[in-house]
Amino acid sequence: MKKIIYIIPVILLLGSCKKFLAVEPKLNVDQSQAIVDAGSAGTAANGLFNLLGSSGYYGENFPAISYLAGGDIQWTGSQADASEINKHLTSATNGYILTAWTSIYQTISQANYIIADVPTVVDPLFTTATRNQYLGEAYFVRALAYFDLARGWGGVQLILKPTIIPTDNTGIPRSTQAATYAQVLSDLNAAEPLVPTTLNRNRVTQKTVWALKARLYLYTQQWALAQQYASQVISDATDYALVTPYSAFFANNVTDSKESVFELAYTSSNINGHSTWWLPPALGGRREWAPNDALVALLNNPAIGGNRSALIAQTAPPGNLWYGQLYYRQPAGTDPAYVIRLAELYFIRSEAEAEQGDYTDALADLNAVRSRAGVPASTASTLSDLLLALEKEREVEFPFETDRFFNLVRTGRAQTVLSLPNTHLYLFPIPYSQTLVDPEIASPNNNPGY
Repeated sequence: MKKIIYIIPVILLLGSCKKFLAVEPKLNVDQSQAIVDAGSAGTAANGLFNLLGSSGYYGENFPAISYLAGGDIQWTGSQADASEINKHLTSATNGYILTAWTSIYQTISQANYIIADVPTVVDPLFTTATRNQYLGEAYFVRALAYFDLARGWGGVQLILKPTIIPTDNTGIPRSTQAATYAQVLSDLNAAEPLVPTTLNRNRVTQKTVWALKARLYLYTQQWALAQQYASQVISDATDYALVTPYSAFFANNVTDSKESVFELAYTSSNINGHSTWWLPPALGGRREWAPNDALVALLNNPAIGGNRSALIAQTAPPGNLWYGQLYYRQPAGTDPAYVIRLAELYFIRSEAEAEQGDYTDALADLNAVRSRAGVPASTASTLSDLLLALEKEREVEFPFETDRFFNLVRTGRAQTVLSLPNTHLYLFPIPYSQTLVDPEIASPNNNPGY
């Protein structure tokens, strides 16, 4: 029985009210089991999505970094690590950063295991379609993981094979951000012909791949390709649509609405921790992530937030505390995590059209999202006006999703909008504990300023 072994630090979970603690790294064994037949391959594929949706990744921690750094969310608790990110004083010993980094690499490790072993399985019950699906999903999830590392940390080490023994992936130099994005594209190209073409909002399909390609091409400023792949998803009106009103994609316990291109599903035994941090104590949460006054004003402004005001609510007097209610379900923790929504693809296409001088279509795509929110149509007519309008629209469309901070960094606007003291804060530090055990990312190879 083959097990994957890799080096990760021991950390406390995000749910602790104490500061994260990192201790001396040690060898750990991956949760995955050997892939020897169709059943164990399915178990490994399911485990891959569990890692993607884990508390360290999309289930809590990675989106929290974006929330807390994005300028619209205040931290109301006492954790020093969260406060650092909120105040743009993030250090290389920050526990949130460490948790996200290690969780993303754990996800990559599982994907590598599937990519290496699934093609070798001999089992008459393992159909070619299912084999291809698992393999394609592993390529896609690895692409998403490296995309998130690239936008958060810049260029990273590209680990592309399983770590069976500790020396298997040693001596790998840090890649550039461009090379990391190139690996994302390579993995998406590998996934595209393998995954199903049928609709599934919780797993990977061809249109899921196209949606991430559109986002990747936006980040790499390949405008025509960003427009093309966004259009390929938007044009499927049978399966995808901007649901009306805005809250229809999440209210009343709805899941898998036509708005969702890719959302992660949770159960009472495999929970999404967001509601704990967003809801007030009266509703079973801790309200340690909360919309600040500026965001509350925007969402409650009929001309800006429109019916997106459904994202927030206020506790009864005397508290009168505003809180986010995107994540609210019972049993607690059964809310989906929204990874890609159709509204983002409209924004991607709008920006790509604007950058290519097609202001008419760019405005139409922007206004399609505004119309769904019940706000007046924009009249932006120049490139600068359209880009600013898109920036402001993203702020109220995705305030509790993993978008705001990374979008401001991507456009070079983060320092101005967030009053950052230095642009080195555009990237997170590589965790200090990781630099201690890997000379390839030790100083001076960490991100500048840390």
